[in-house]
Amino acid sequence: MNNKIFDFISLHNGEEEQKKVLENIKSNISFRGSNLWILACAIVIASVGLNVNSTAVIIGAMLISPLMSPIVGAGFALAIYDFELLKKSGKNLLIATIVSLVVASIYFYISPFKETQSELLARTSPNIYDVLIAFFGGLVGVIALTRVEKGNPIPGVAIATALMPPLCTAGYGLAIGNFSYFFGAFYLYTINCFFICISTFLIIKYLKYEPVRSLNPKFEKQIRYGITSLILIMIIPSFYLAYNLLNEKKYAQKVEQFISNEFTNKGYTIIYKNTKFNSNPKKIEVAFLTKKFNAEEIKVLNQRLVQYDISNTKLEIKQDAKDLKSEILNELNNQNTNLSEKDVLINNLQNELGEYKFDNSDIQKELKILFPELKNVSFGRHSINQNTDSAKVLTVVLYQIDNKKKNVDTEKIRNWLNQKLKTTNVKLIKQE
Repeated sequence: MNNKIFDFISLHNGEEEQKKVLENIKSNISFRGSNLWILACAIVIASVGLNVNSTAVIIGAMLISPLMSPIVGAGFALAIYDFELLKKSGKNLLIATIVSLVVASIYFYISPFKETQSELLARTSPNIYDVLIAFFGGLVGVIALTRVEKGNPIPGVAIATALMPPLCTAGYGLAIGNFSYFFGAFYLYTINCFFICISTFLIIKYLKYEPVRSLNPKFEKQIRYGITSLILIMIIPSFYLAYNLLNEKKYAQKVEQFISNEFTNKGYTIIYKNTKFNSNPKKIEVAFLTKKFNAEEIKVLNQRLVQYDISNTKLEIKQDAKDLKSEILNELNNQNTNLSEKDVLINNLQNELGEYKFDNSDIQKELKILFPELKNVSFGRHSINQNTDSAKVLTVVLYQIDNKKKNVDTEKIRNWLNQKLKTTNVKLIKQE
């Protein structure tokens, strides 16, 4: 029974020949010629995506990127004790990293848009969850590489482990001189590289790939200790960052509860709210539409913060009109003002609709009184000679006459419509 369960979950089922897998890994490690050009282009695409906050473009760049090959190669090399392959993989990964940083830094340096978008900020504060994504994403990638049928996990792994965006964000940090962004993003990139490598090492060990050379037990033990030490060095900061993130989320929830109970539920309209978690002491800044607080009320509110388990925090109520205006304008300027493609399309359609349609209900009523012989009158605007210097918009009037034998003074109607519509481009068309 145990053997059947083991066979059912065994990774040896559908496994490719080890020699072919190793040859495939070695052939994709090198960053020369086309691989280097593809990497540079992928970096530019990812940088543009981060710059304009486009998730779709960033995903496209991650699919193009060939960065994962030398990382997987390093994991293979460690597992089979092929130190020549390890050296080659490390060298090519270093080349790819330097090229990526240089290209990204140049792009962001010359780009006129220096605003820090949400997609950039998301890559500056890695935590333990990024470790888990890199590790399990790496496991999936290596398992797929060792199969006869590769399937379709590789594109998903490329997107999930996200090697390209952190490198571009690090380049952005260098370009604008913000080294906290650089180190945060580069740490995320290092996490991804390291844990993809470790997951590769573990899978190859599990599949019992033949070592290139035999090592004495003492040296193998040193390698295991070295890997364990590196894992701890990489994980500990991510736990600390995750702990900080958790504390910030809890703090934000407590602040929301305080604001809701003390202000919102009492009918005070808040027009500005800002929380500064990283300052010392922490700050909660609020402003109200009409409500004014005196010094004693503000003091009591600050004392009530303790009841909500909000410590080392100062409540500031913005009541000076000049300061308040400045804060609101700064907040608005910090928001993303780029319209989405959908917004732009809707805006263009609305402008086009406004150009070619107009309300003619009053004109219809007057026409019926002044020219009773007309019936079934309809109006519309039509552009002629588009994209030329002589382009113009005609107001087209379609009509029928009540009595086919009765003459209609079209010139008089046209002159009246020209004056009414304040145009000289009215065209009357009689419908039979």
